Amino acid sequence: MSQSNDRVIATNRQAKRNYELFDSWEAGLVLSGSEVKSLRESKVQITEAFGREEDNELWIIGLHISPYRNNPNFTHEPDRPKKLLLHRKEIERILNRLNRDGLTLVPLSLYFSNGKAKIKVALGRGKSDYDKRQSIAKRDADRETEKALSRKQREV
Repeated sequence: MSQSNDRVIATNRQAKRNYELFDSWEAGLVLSGSEVKSLRESKVQITEAFGREEDNELWIIGLHISPYRNNPNFTHEPDRPKKLLLHRKEIERILNRLNRDGLTLVPLSLYFSNGKAKIKVALGRGKSDYDKRQSIAKRDADRETEKALSRKQREV
């Protein structure tokens, strides 16, 4: 997403808090026309979504795209599963890790890249409450260290 013509539609801010994230990929989505129009209006909820394997294909379940309101005759089912478009080798690598390591496919962000809807997905392992508290404590300690260093530099 380093190009300037990318436009972020939605991000899953809960993902970093609830999952320990590993490798990530950019994937295309199979969408209908009214779904794309709703995405252009940012009418989407990504936080409850997750990836699932069916017939050696990857699908995003729980990605809610609201119906396009300007034309009620041209609508779609808001919660239907959406197929991910990835290269076969990438799908095999993801499926291998999902089955072997017991990981989950977590969507991180949804955006337009060169006019095409893309989704960034990552493999993740769910964090327990203890892990969440530990990462919050580490983040706070790092923040305090940064503050102390910046104060020290101002004094010099």
